[in-house]
Parts: sequence; structure tokens; C-alpha cells
Amino acid sequence: MPTHFTFEAIGTTWKIDIGTDMSSMDRDTLLKEIIARIDIFDKAYSRFRKDSLVTKMSQEPGDYLLPDDAEPMMSLYQRLYKISVGLMSPLVGRVLSDAGYDATYSLEPKENIAPAPTWEESMNYHHPILTIKKPSLLDLGAIGKGYLIDIVSGIIESRGMRDYVIDAGGDIRYRNMNGKALKVGLENPEDAKQVVGIAEIKNASVCGSSGNRRRWKNYHHIMDPKTTKSPNHILALWTTAKNTMLADALSTTLFFVEPEILMKEYQFEYAIMYADRSVKISPSFPGHFFSQENLVKLTH
Repeated sequence: MPTHFTFEAIGTTWKIDIGTDMSSMDRDTLLKEIIARIDIFDKAYSRFRKDSLVTKMSQEPGDYLLPDDAEPMMSLYQRLYKISVGLMSPLVGRVLSDAGYDATYSLEPKENIAPAPTWEESMNYHHPILTIKKPSLLDLGAIGKGYLIDIVSGIIESRGMRDYVIDAGGDIRYRNMNGKALKVGLENPEDAKQVVGIAEIKNASVCGSSGNRRRWKNYHHIMDPKTTKSPNHILALWTTAKNTMLADALSTTLFFVEPEILMKEYQFEYAIMYADRSVKISPSFPGHFFSQENLVKLTH
């Protein structure tokens, strides 16, 4: 019988299905290891925890020795920051907090929200040292959850298990050694009870971004660090890639950078639903939209 876990962590619901029958002792041991690893990650990188490394950085300048696992995430942030001309920025944390997406989830924006500082004026990064020039609140969520899903998958695979699905709040990593596809519904950003299409992934990850889940006032969880406004030209988008960190990162970056630019740098597929309900789909996106429901107008 397959193994199934459901638990809450980093502010979202995790569902893990493993196609291996395990003893109750092995199940308990694996679950404890996964939850403990998530907590280690959260304690380092969460801007919502008073005891996190990120919170300390927001209070004191200086040289910080980053955990060993920081390098892939920080290097990807550094590259995407340059490609997006500063719009895909880990320094957007204070903007989000001042807009109301803070540690207490007050959802009450301040009257005057300052733009995020630039990478150059705030910090230097040469792994494993991150030098904070002036206190800065980092938000690593645009890459962190996807990366954490990949880390959890490493724990599962270290036990010799190769068939599994990890779903953390709709961001999914799927592996099946028989090549069987997993069908994933593409949620309607205007009605969470509907799907507007289906993606079928094989040994890949799929992530989505939209403003419907975390929206308040005139904001949602994606924020332009320069204008301090949430982009509204896109209703929702989905990305698929070989790993979840990249899929997660690009599902935010695509709000600021045209996909053709990113496809010169990375291997991924995408589907974007714009505010006028038109849809732009990459040639090899492994899915389709339900045009017969008249929910979207299909374009290529």
C-alpha cells in the first residue's frame, strides 16, 4: 500500500504520496526527518520567525555565514535579479511587510511604502558569506518553497524510493520510474472551485502563481520592488521544469520578464493567462486549456 503524509509547514499544506509500502516505524521516522529538515530551512530563511537568520539580518549589518544549502538558491536569485533588472529581488521583504504581508499577517498597508533597496547598496554575496551592508529584510519565498520541495525529495530518494508526489500548496514535484504522467488541474484564478485546464507532467515539477490566494486591498503576494505595487496584467501563470526550485522561481519572474528572454537562459515551459483572459503558451507546454468552457481565449 502506498504511503501518504499530510501536514502543515511554512504556512501551507503539504501532501506527500510515495508509491512504496512502509512499516509504521519507517513511516514515522521518515516523516520526522522531513519535518525536522523543513524546520531547519524555515529557521534560516523565514522572514516571519523572530529567531530566523533572515530576521537577524534585518536588524544587524555584518558578515553572515550562510548554511550549506544556500548556494543554489542565492545564485539563482543573483542571476534572476540581473536578468530582471532588479525586479525579481530578494530585497522585497520590507515592501511586502509594509504593505501588510507581515509577520502577523495584518494585511494593513502603511501609508507610505518605500521602494526596496538595490542589491548593490544592501549586500554582497560570495558564498558562503552574505555581507549585509545595512539592515535589510529579505524575502526568499519566490524560490525558497520550490527549493525546499526539492530538498525533501532528496530525503525520500535517499531511502531508495523513486515514485512519489510532493504537493506543497499547489507547487508539485513528481517522479515515476515507469514514465506514467500525472494530471494536474490548472486552477481558475477567479474561481478556486474550477480548473481552466490540465497539465500532464512526467518526472518534472509544476508551479503556479496568481494573486487570488493571497490578495488584500490593492495587493497580492507578488510585488514590484520599485513601484511597490502588485502587477495586475497577469491573472495566473504556470511553469514546468525538471526541478521545483526553477519552476517556482520562474513562476514569479515571469510577472516581470518576457518568457522569450528567460527561455534563452533556462529550460522550462509556461502558460500565462493575462488580465483580458487571453493565454500565451510555450510550444511544448505539457497541457491544454478548456476553450469549450469559454473561460479563456486561446492564443499562441
